[in-house]
Order: sequence, then structure tokens, then C-alpha cells
Amino acid sequence: MSNLTWHDHKITRDMRSVQKSQQPCLLWFTGLSGAGKSTLANALEHELYKRNHHSYLLDGDNVRHGLNKDLGFSDKDRVENIRRIGEAAKLFVDAGLIVLCAFISPFRSDRNIVRSLFEPGEFIEVFVDTPLGVCEARDPKGLYKKARRGQIKHFTGIDSPYEPPEDAQVVVNTAEFSVEQAVEKMMAYLKDQGII
Repeated sequence: MSNLTWHDHKITRDMRSVQKSQQPCLLWFTGLSGAGKSTLANALEHELYKRNHHSYLLDGDNVRHGLNKDLGFSDKDRVENIRRIGEAAKLFVDAGLIVLCAFISPFRSDRNIVRSLFEPGEFIEVFVDTPLGVCEARDPKGLYKKARRGQIKHFTGIDSPYEPPEDAQVVVNTAEFSVEQAVEKMMAYLKDQGII
């Protein structure tokens, strides 16, 4: 690493932000499998798009098809998965985008490492606080059934822990909020913070 030098570019993140008429940030959706993270992130990105905001959505399953296809689901691999996503998200934020990341990201320490990559106020933790029983009843991918049968090891909420955020900027329980209500709540937060 001693032979590497950071190269400064003529176009800065502030210039990209002004060009796009928005403050770049990262919305980090965390919660159990089946909580509604991807659904909410997708709906929010659609709303941002309709209002001419520039965004990009990184989703857990999609990223594991490419960038992180070499990783499994052990605790060590989960840590590396989140580290890589944090670094990728940082590049997108530098490009002036509103980035949405939907990842279980079960460990508080990993989320804090990602938060540390960003300036204060740029990392917005969205806790999709949907109870395990609701997530397991939904089981959209059949993963809880497999985990209960022992076919999937290290499954968050079953035989691997989930550490909920202690101070999330936005909390949404999809058992109580409709997708539309949740999007309204998140949009209101972004407006209140001067991001859009």
C-alpha cells in the first residue's frame, strides 16, 4: 500500500451535488430477511426517480450475483460483504447520488464501520423493524423454512444473531406501515434534512 497515491480529480463531489440539485447520501436499510427492506428501498427509489432525483439501489441478493459472489454466509463473509458494499456505496455517494442499500447487515459493528466512511449526516440508517414472526410468516424466498429444517446454517434470526440499531434515523415496521406510508415517512426525513 505504500506505493499508492490518492489522485485528486478536477470534478468534486460538491460540483456533482450542485449539478444534480441534491445532497448525496446513503440510506442503509437493515432488518431481518423478509422485513421489507428491498421492497421499501425499491419504492423509495421509484419516488425519488419520479421527482428527478439521481439515485442507485444496491440490493443484497443482486450484489451477491456479482461483486460478492465469492462470499458465503459465515460471520466472516458477512463482515466482508458489508465492507465491500460500504466502499462501493461511498463511490456512488462521491458521484453525487442518493444511494439505497438493502442488506440484512446483522452486526451493529459492521454498520458502524460503514457509517464511519461517510461525513456526518450522509449515512442514514433505516431500520425495517418488522418482528421475526411476521418475517417468518411471509418467508418470500422459503429461507426460514429451510433454516428451521437445518438446511441453511448461520441464518439471521434463527441460528445467527441480529443486532438491531440503537439509534436509527428512520424506523419503519412494515407490519404496521404500508409501503406508501413508509415512503412518505422516508421522503419527509430526506426533505427535513435538506437532502432533496
